[in-house]
Amino acid sequence: MKNKKEILIGFVVGIIANVFGTMLYILLFSDLGIIETFNVAVEQGHVGSILALGAILNLVAFFGFLRLKRDYRARGVMIATLLTALVILYYKVFV
Repeated sequence: MKNKKEILIGFVVGIIANVFGTMLYILLFSDLGIIETFNVAVEQGHVGSILALGAILNLVAFFGFLRLKRDYRARGVMIATLLTALVILYYKVFV
């Protein structure tokens, strides 16, 4: 039971890191606001690219947990990253 809790914590950290990284990327490199940039990305088909760039912060979380010997939390971050990859695949193939 404790392992599932640790994996869930890592998953939540991975999702938060991805959202924060995506917003940080938009704020640093876009002249538009967050909502406008996302709408333009949907129109032009660049949502997957923005999500992939936002997922770079998952590397920090993943290796940070490994360094702290929190392997199950690192596993949760990996699951969040795989979920992000599936969302990116969906946007690339079906949208």
